[in-house]
Amino acid sequence: MQNKPGYSIFKNAIYAWEGLVTAFKTEISFKLELFFGFWIFLAIFILDLDFYAKAILFVTAVLIPIAELLNSAIENLVDLVTREIHPLAKNAKDMGASAVLLAVLLHLGCWIAILCKEFC
Repeated sequence: MQNKPGYSIFKNAIYAWEGLVTAFKTEISFKLELFFGFWIFLAIFILDLDFYAKAILFVTAVLIPIAELLNSAIENLVDLVTREIHPLAKNAKDMGASAVLLAVLLHLGCWIAILCKEFC
């Protein structure tokens, strides 16, 4: 038996929205990233930067919640499969968290590079 509903762009959009709502309701990290993301986007638009700098900062900022959503999906799946402490389960969760960390570091590095180029 397959657990795959028929394709519908409208239904798929609803599923995606439900995923965002679930992440917002259940993931503190996701809420924090959205909160800080709001201020980051505000800073991007307020600062006098060229279009390409703003685009780089915008794209790298969006990567952070995307990585967090994937990390949360991995954590949920691991918790579904096993509740026992297992090295492979730990590895999967740690690697998902590493993806979020790398996204944050990439964004921070872009901020540093762009601000140094513009104001140093």
